Amino acid sequence: MIAEGAGAVSLAAVMFDKIPDINGKKVVCVISGGNIDVTILSRVINRGLLMSGRTCTFTIELMDKPGQLVQVSTVIAECGGNVIGVLHERSNEGSAINDCLLRIQVETRNFEHIKLIKTRLTDAGFRLL
Repeated sequence: MIAEGAGAVSLAAVMFDKIPDINGKKVVCVISGGNIDVTILSRVINRGLLMSGRTCTFTIELMDKPGQLVQVSTVIAECGGNVIGVLHERSNEGSAINDCLLRIQVETRNFEHIKLIKTRLTDAGFRLL
């Protein structure tokens, strides 16, 4: 169900014991208003995916040389993860001249799946930050 913030006040009041003397009584909460901006809805969905372990962003320090992205992607694919975003940054303050950062967003199944991917990446010699 989608409701705008003000439309869910009655439910919030009941959930957080803000209405006295309702224990043991039948209570109806009116939830109204679907006037929610699509960008806000997108944020809600993305946060839900993160909070349930369905997406994860890994930050990996790499040597900036050919084949590194392929190797990372191969490990993730072998674990059943799906890469949905990649950001490659070359100049990082405090890192070696030949290092780069890879931020890779992955669709995952759950938190155990995320742990598996992290373990396999580490076992493959990659340094996760």
